[in-house]
Amino acid sequence: MAVSGKVLLQAEEIRRALLRIAHEIVEHNRGAADIVLVGIQARGAPLARRLAASIEALEGVAVPVGRLDITLYRDDLDREHFRPNVRETQIPVDLARKHVVLVDDVLYTGRTIRAAMDAVMDYGRPRTIQLAVLIDRGHRELPIRADYVGKNVPTARREVIELHVSEIDGADEVFLLPASQEQA
Repeated sequence: MAVSGKVLLQAEEIRRALLRIAHEIVEHNRGAADIVLVGIQARGAPLARRLAASIEALEGVAVPVGRLDITLYRDDLDREHFRPNVRETQIPVDLARKHVVLVDDVLYTGRTIRAAMDAVMDYGRPRTIQLAVLIDRGHRELPIRADYVGKNVPTARREVIELHVSEIDGADEVFLLPASQEQA
């Protein structure tokens, strides 16, 4: 898959960022007990599985991992020409009184995370909801911030951050792409 843009992170940098985030999650929660990682479909799900593997290696505790589709919780479903691509949601445990860590690839406006929090609440009332993202690019439209960030990347609104993960795309890379002609 050829991409023309600036490479922000390569595989080893992504691995290190996720390992650091795993350490921060464990430290913040004083261990791995009662943590549930929930990856937002599509690319947050493999990142959540990787974080769980790192936490298990650090703590010797298997952390449950779920995946969440937020499509039907989006605030733009009524947009003309929007054709939702609904994916499977799988939450492996009751979320009541757990520390739920939502995992996503890129934090931008905050609207995806707002939708994810609404969706999580339909699966139980967690003790806390925390947010881990690989990239925070700024430009928030809602008062949402990540608890754990792999890399802060200041961007122009019209630029695009594109994450590739080996589980979906065959390689691990993060690109900064210029504004597309469609956005102009």
